[in-house]
Amino acid sequence: MKRIPITVAHGDGIGPEIMDATLKILNAAGAPLDIKTIEVGQKLFERGIMTGIEQASIDAIRETGVLLKAPIFTPSGGGYKSLNVTIRKLMSLYANVRPCVSYEPYIEAIKPMDLVVVRENEEDLYAGIEHRQTQDVCQALKLISRPGCERIVRYAFEYARANGRKKVTCMVKDNIMKMVDGLFYQVFQEIAPEYPDIQSDRYIIDIGTARIASRPEDFDVIVTENLYGDIISDVAAEVTGSVGLGISANIGEQCAMFEAMHGTAPDIAGKGIANPSGLLLGSIMMLTHIGCGKVAEDVHNAWMKTIEDGIHTGDIYKESLSKKRVGTVEFTDAVVARLGQKPSSMKAASYPDGKGALKLPPLRKPVPQKKEWIGVDAFIEFTGKADDLAAKVQPALADGLTLSLISNRGVKCWPKGSDGTFTVDHWCARILGKSDTDKLVATLKALNTAGVEVVKTENLYSFDGKDGFTAAAG
Repeated sequence: MKRIPITVAHGDGIGPEIMDATLKILNAAGAPLDIKTIEVGQKLFERGIMTGIEQASIDAIRETGVLLKAPIFTPSGGGYKSLNVTIRKLMSLYANVRPCVSYEPYIEAIKPMDLVVVRENEEDLYAGIEHRQTQDVCQALKLISRPGCERIVRYAFEYARANGRKKVTCMVKDNIMKMVDGLFYQVFQEIAPEYPDIQSDRYIIDIGTARIASRPEDFDVIVTENLYGDIISDVAAEVTGSVGLGISANIGEQCAMFEAMHGTAPDIAGKGIANPSGLLLGSIMMLTHIGCGKVAEDVHNAWMKTIEDGIHTGDIYKESLSKKRVGTVEFTDAVVARLGQKPSSMKAASYPDGKGALKLPPLRKPVPQKKEWIGVDAFIEFTGKADDLAAKVQPALADGLTLSLISNRGVKCWPKGSDGTFTVDHWCARILGKSDTDKLVATLKALNTAGVEVVKTENLYSFDGKDGFTAAAG
């Protein structure tokens, strides 16, 4: 059988132990893997490599297109980059797929659960674009793109179809963030009708998160933005009874990374008691991704049979449920011994052989809209009252420009603001009108001369005559 190249990173803390256990099981199951090992994480950080990964390792991941990664330590303090984020960005791993499954009654769970969170992995607040603008205020930019929405939403529907899932739920906060979250849900609504065999619905993210905890049976596949997906997948993993069994696949068009959700657990590293299940279950997702469905099926069934037989590591051991408490090596040997067996109570796993990674159709090309400059939001550092700021801004405006409103943290304060509005030193003057760049520059210079410090400007546009910006509250 032709061997399939993959890249392996043994990680930090308990990483080397659970990776050795995982590879031993995969090898015993006959996984046709050609493994290239790379060094990443703590040792590289200690050598002054701020990203925790060298270029040669990046090249190796690109060459194989697959990374099986144990948990990695990231130092605290400024300057150090999360290795996970670095790899996701460099490889454009746009889809984070996190199955959340409970294994009752063999592993105690808060609620029975079998759902998958499909999380957008590159955009949103996790783009990490932040600025300090005044003495009082810092900002983070939430960026949501139409192509980013289309890729992740379509991936969720394709995943549901390929894995026999019946419903895809979109979770957003578009009642508040009408433009960014509104775009995400709009794209969801455009794509959902292309999959008539799959149900679709929508939840506001706050009540959706609560329902995951209270009624997880209502969900099958959930698609959402980056920050929301990070939060709800941890909530779901906790409800299953063990975050240590949580798994994560990061999928791109050219590369994919597979891992456990948990961290390095340095407090138990080297003690031989770590549970390799999270990484092993992540490797099962890897096997299906590279077309080794039969091996994935054998490994998953052997693992479930081990769990059914009550052979448990300490993190999931319960006297009322378990039969034998074991360490890492003994648990690994128990899974190997059960290869070829299937669970008797839990539903046996079944994966198609040779299918491999999902292939998405090309992105659609939307019809461009007429874009017209209609003004600017000038963000100003100013200590005082809105009326006093307006008195400074209005005389500085070039011909054709008018001061529409002044807001503070999104609340209108001028004209006719509320005396009860709490304000800080970060104001927004919305300036509207037909003008040109020279007049806008002249206005900014005049504001500076008047002692008004503009810390940022944001151009305002209309698209096909519709405002491309939101109104201030009030």
